[in-house]
Amino acid sequence: MTFRIAAASLALVFAACGGAALAADKSEKQAELQKASMTTLDKFYQAKPDLKGDVENAPGYAVFTSYGLTFLVGGAGGGGTAHAKDGKVTYMSFAQVGAGPKVSIGSQEMLLVFKTPQAYKRFVDKGWEFGGQGGASAGAGSKKSGRGEGEQFTNDAMIYTYSKNGVVLGGEFTGTKFWKDKDLN
Repeated sequence: MTFRIAAASLALVFAACGGAALAADKSEKQAELQKASMTTLDKFYQAKPDLKGDVENAPGYAVFTSYGLTFLVGGAGGGGTAHAKDGKVTYMSFAQVGAGPKVSIGSQEMLLVFKTPQAYKRFVDKGWEFGGQGGASAGAGSKKSGRGEGEQFTNDAMIYTYSKNGVVLGGEFTGTKFWKDKDLN
């Protein structure tokens, strides 16, 4: 039952936030994801300038934007791009479902900087699954308070997050899955 409620919440989020992601054809969708990824990457560089060197020296990196809604049970999802050192771009999607004493709505940006070529290849070829988070933050535009930014090390990658806008209060157990977007690759 809980999974059904989370899946329904996720479907509502995609329906409400899907405007830019519903481009007419494959090349338009790819261009939208590329543009969004570069804009997000620039925001991370402005917030933490030394990230630029880390990204340039990494065997690969990935950039994602997510949209979500949670009230005890909920979900988030979005898309992004994974970039190999050789310049190859892979279009990716992800979904997250969670449950716990959490209330949130908004969007979040993620930057994953891989430490080894094997970690990057594993991420692109097989995807990832992981979970567990908590905290409180609020943001709109460039104004925010609380834990709207974060970084953690997992699966041979640094994961940086930034709450673009919205409100998060509480914590939850989550499951997150990343995978290649079969329609865009």
